[in-house]
Amino acid sequence: MKWIWQLNDWPEFKYDDSLLRSSEEQLLGRNGELRGVFKHLSEKDRNHFQIQLYSEEALKTSAIEGEILDRESVQSSLRKQFGLQPTSKRKIPAAENGIARVQVEIFRNFSRPLNDSLLHRLHEALLGHRADLPSIGQYRTDKESMQIVSGPIHQPTIHYEAPPSSRVRTEMKSFIRQYRKNKDTLGPIAHSALAHLHFLAIHPFADGNGRLARALSEKALAEKFGRPTYLALAQVIEENKKAYYSALHETNHALRIDPWLEYFARTLLAAQEKSLRIVEFLITKKKYFEHFSGQLNPRQSKVIGKLFDSGPDGFTGGLSAANYLSITNCTRPTSTRDLAALARIGALNKTGSLRYARYSLNLNLPAL
Repeated sequence: MKWIWQLNDWPEFKYDDSLLRSSEEQLLGRNGELRGVFKHLSEKDRNHFQIQLYSEEALKTSAIEGEILDRESVQSSLRKQFGLQPTSKRKIPAAENGIARVQVEIFRNFSRPLNDSLLHRLHEALLGHRADLPSIGQYRTDKESMQIVSGPIHQPTIHYEAPPSSRVRTEMKSFIRQYRKNKDTLGPIAHSALAHLHFLAIHPFADGNGRLARALSEKALAEKFGRPTYLALAQVIEENKKAYYSALHETNHALRIDPWLEYFARTLLAAQEKSLRIVEFLITKKKYFEHFSGQLNPRQSKVIGKLFDSGPDGFTGGLSAANYLSITNCTRPTSTRDLAALARIGALNKTGSLRYARYSLNLNLPAL
C-alpha cells in the first residue's frame, strides 16, 4: 500500500469544508470570550498566565515524544526570555531552554513569514544541544529512510515512512508555498490542521518533527487571529495521545482527511476551553487571596500558592501533610496546626482523616 506522499494527487488534500463551519464559529466566539476575560487580569497576572500556559505547553509537547523535562527550569527560561525575574538561579538545562525558546519565538514572532530559515532556526533552538543527531538546524540528508517504528528491533512495526531525504527540499518548497496560500484562503482550523498534517507527512528533520508541527499549528492560528491565541493545544493532545496518533494514522495512505480535520477541530476547541478555565482560575486566585487577606501565615500562603500553581485540577490525589512538610520545611506539629486552621477558616476542604487526610482548595466561597 502506498504512503500518502506516493499518491498521484499528493499533496492535494481532500475534505468537506462544511464539516468545520460550526467549529470555526465556536473557535472565533470563544476567542473573543477569552480575550474579554484576559482583560480583567493585571499585568502581573497576565505574565503569570503566559508563563504557566507556555511552560505547560513546553512540558506536554515534549512528553508526547517521551521526553520529561523539569518544570521549574522551563519556567525560569521562559521568565528570562520574557524579561521577568527567573524563578531559580540554577543553570537551565539545554533541553528546557530549547523548547522554551521555541515557545517564545512562536508567541512573539508569529507574523513572520514561514520559510526555510525560520524552520531551521526553530530546529536549532529545539535540538541544538543534541550531539547524537546527524543534522541540526537543517533538513535531513541521511540516506536511510525515515520511518516511525515500534516493537522489537528484530521485528519492528512500521507505522509510517516519510519521503526520502533526496525529496525533502522539494517537498518543503511545496509545503511552504501551500502554507502561505492556505493562510490567505482557509479558515483558522483548516489552516492549522493542514499545516500540522502536511509537515508531519514530510518529516523534514532528523528529530523534533512532532514538536515543530504543533508549534506550526499555533503559529497558523495566531496568524489568522492576528495575535497569540493562548491555546493549551499540547496539553489536550497529551491527555489522549492514543486518539492523536490514531487520527494521524488514518491519513497515512489517503488524501481524504475528513477524520483528521474533525479530530483537530475538537482538539482545538478543547484546548481553547482549557485556556479559558486557566484564565478564570487566575481571577479566582486573586479573589481568593483577597478574601483570606490577613488570615494566612507565610507558610500557609506558600502552600496555597503552590496549590494554585498546579492549575484548576489541583494536586493529584490532593494535598497531604507530607506535601505540606516538603513545601514548608516546618515541623510535623506545625503542619498539623496549619492545615487544621486552613480547614477551619474554610480555605481548604478536607477529606479523610489521620494519615489519609487530604486537602484541596475551597473555591465555592461566596466571594469567588
